[in-house]
Amino acid sequence: MKKTLTILCFLAVFPAGVVLADDECLVPMADWQPRDAVVRLAEENGWTVRRIKIDDGCYEVDGRDAEGRRIEATVHPATLQVIELEYEDDDDRPASGS
Repeated sequence: MKKTLTILCFLAVFPAGVVLADDECLVPMADWQPRDAVVRLAEENGWTVRRIKIDDGCYEVDGRDAEGRRIEATVHPATLQVIELEYEDDDDRPASGS
């Protein structure tokens, strides 16, 4: 009984959102926005899309931002909210003057 009460108290203190992984989008496919909507989102943000894929249930956009920097954006499939935006190194870009 004491163990059950401890577990219930633990669950009451930590909301369900904290327990779930932040890098996963847990949305049924029926609620997803179409890929074309992701392309429009990218265009509105000035991104050039190289590839759109699905990773951990989220859309992942690989491309370049308006300044030409390589980006990887994680987008929620239902709301199209940008969850994470990473700037990637351009080590493969030739050095100037070469």
